[in-house]
Amino acid sequence: MTNYEGSDLLKRVERYEAAVAELKAAHDDVKDVLIEAILFDRWEQLGCQLGFKAEKPGKTEKAEEPNRDLAQLNQQISAMSESWSR
Repeated sequence: MTNYEGSDLLKRVERYEAAVAELKAAHDDVKDVLIEAILFDRWEQLGCQLGFKAEKPGKTEKAEEPNRDLAQLNQQISAMSESWSR
């Protein structure tokens, strides 16, 4: 293996490690959003059984935030896919 091939391989390994780290971070972000939604749904269900009425947040910025986060994650995944195809 020449020095050039070794250098090229090292760069590819570094790109691979960076992509894996990004993928793990994206996975954790998605997991957090889903867990939050599941916990709210469970809390709402328990509240209804006890006679309480729970309402999801109205038209506030907080209500749109998970959708914005998911859109951002989709963009990151697309960018990672493009970088992997090179």
